[in-house]
Amino acid sequence: MAKDEQKESNDNGNPGNNYSKFMGIAFQMIVIIGLFSFAGYKIDQSANHSVKWVTAVLSLTGVFISLYVVIKSIKD
Repeated sequence: MAKDEQKESNDNGNPGNNYSKFMGIAFQMIVIIGLFSFAGYKIDQSANHSVKWVTAVLSLTGVFISLYVVIKSIKD
């Protein structure tokens, strides 16, 4: 059993593997926040709002969703 535990720890300790995992998480965050912000911008633009409140609300929603995704993926 000790050999199996060492194999698992060696696979997870690879710096390249960790780098790609966290770059993927960062890319997911950027895409989620960007999509929600863009959608809010387009809604504000089409509704001719003087205060861009939909952009602000959807941007914050994107931040919270991306944080949820990050926490969920780090737990796995």
